[in-house]
Amino acid sequence: MNSLTIGLDTAKSVFHAVEKNSRGRVLSKAKLTRAKLFTYFANKPPCTVALEACGASHYWCRVISAYGHKAVMIAPQYVASHRKGNKNDFNDANAIADVAQRDDIRTVPYKSIEQQDIQLLHRVRERLVRQRTALGNQTRGLLSEYGIVLRQGVAHLRKELPFILEESNNELTELARRQFFLLHEELLVLDEKVKQADNEIQRVALSHPISQRLMTMSGVGPIISTILLVALGKGEHFRNGRHFSAWCGLVPKQHSTGDKARLLGISKRGNTYIRTQLINGARSALRNASNKNDQVSRWAASLAERIGFNKACVALANKMARFAWAMVHNGQDYQLKP
Repeated sequence: MNSLTIGLDTAKSVFHAVEKNSRGRVLSKAKLTRAKLFTYFANKPPCTVALEACGASHYWCRVISAYGHKAVMIAPQYVASHRKGNKNDFNDANAIADVAQRDDIRTVPYKSIEQQDIQLLHRVRERLVRQRTALGNQTRGLLSEYGIVLRQGVAHLRKELPFILEESNNELTELARRQFFLLHEELLVLDEKVKQADNEIQRVALSHPISQRLMTMSGVGPIISTILLVALGKGEHFRNGRHFSAWCGLVPKQHSTGDKARLLGISKRGNTYIRTQLINGARSALRNASNKNDQVSRWAASLAERIGFNKACVALANKMARFAWAMVHNGQDYQLKP
């Protein structure tokens, strides 16, 4: 691996590359089509290739690594702060190369094909759940215009809507009944699609050894274990468990000055979906903590009494993220301490 660093600004069809030596001097620039990009990296000696974390960047990192190069992804906010001059493709590539040569910039881990597949399942399921929630909210709002008020939750809507359509004493007209019938059918279709996505995620969770190990932790099921598998990989990108929990946005935000430490609420950095799932898992574990006698359950139950249930859920989610990193990185099973 030589000292050459290539900053690559990616797009769908046209790519811009800037080559720099170890002193930061620009050696060459190249404008490449998608077809020529493969030949370009095949003819280069092993070097560091940096990309901005954006669409298809995981794919290009895998392709570049296959040619023997070291591929790194840079977060967009770091690239924007290092750009010199106006925004254009070559200036972006130059800024990417500048950031890649710094030692204090954290890079974004790129995903393997297996991780990409699992993330695909979660992205599809997340969209389906979001569509189902939107459909339920719209249906409930439209029903309220006819004087029909339902309790919150898709389950209540799914259960009560057929009886509402059959009832003749409400203000629903024939036209309205037909439309609400179609909305109910659409809801059932989305339910079936969400169920199929859940079954696929469960199949993956039960077939992967790391996911099986993670599911031995209280509050972790197929959804959380598989999304942690996507985020952690083998755990080598994170220094320790606290680093991973900070990456998930589960540690306090710091605003200190004058040698006075001041901690605020959680930072909420990183992936919102992962953080949400961890907190939901912690919520489930905390509900059952009073029935268990291990060290973590006693700590969580005691914390909930002191600071409240919701804050304790976030604290437990933070601890779960640290446990998950240790289990993946060290290959250890979840061990309950009495």
